[in-house]
Amino acid sequence: MSSDRSTTPTIRWTIGELAARFDLPTNVLRHWEGQGLLSPDRDPAGRRYYVEDDAYRVAVILSSKAAGMSLDQIAGLVDGSSEGRHRLLTEHLADLDRRQEEIERSRHLTRHALECSSHDVATCPGFQSYVADIVSGATTGFPIRDHRHHTPGDGIPAD
Repeated sequence: MSSDRSTTPTIRWTIGELAARFDLPTNVLRHWEGQGLLSPDRDPAGRRYYVEDDAYRVAVILSSKAAGMSLDQIAGLVDGSSEGRHRLLTEHLADLDRRQEEIERSRHLTRHALECSSHDVATCPGFQSYVADIVSGATTGFPIRDHRHHTPGDGIPAD
C-alpha cells in the first residue's frame, strides 16, 4: 500500500477479516466501536470496513490491554491530549509498580510456604510472627522476615 491514498486503493477488510487477523471474535471489534475505540468506515450499504489505520488501532488496544490497561484508559491513551496521555501513563506505571510489589509479596509467601516444613503455613512460626506484627500494627505487609525453617511441632524456627 502506498502512502498516497488518493491515487492508490486502500486495503479494506470486513469485520470478519480484520477480527481473524487478530484472532478475535467479531463482537470484540463491535464492542470496541461502541466504546469509541474504533470508528470503521461504512460502505453504501452500511457495512463496516476497516483500513490499515484500524489494524494499527486494534494492535494498540490489544497491546495496551496486555499491559493491564482498561478500555477507559486506552481511550484516553489513543484519543486524549498529550498532557492527558502523560498523566494516564504515569498513573498506570504507578499501578504496575504497586501490582509488581503485590506479585513479589505473593511469590515470597509462596516460596516460604513451599520451603517451610510446616504442613500448614498457618502453623509456621515465621508466618505467625508476620501475622502478629500485622495485628500489633508493627507492619502492614510482607515479606515474612524469618526465612528459617523448622520441624513441624517444635514451635521454634530452626536455622
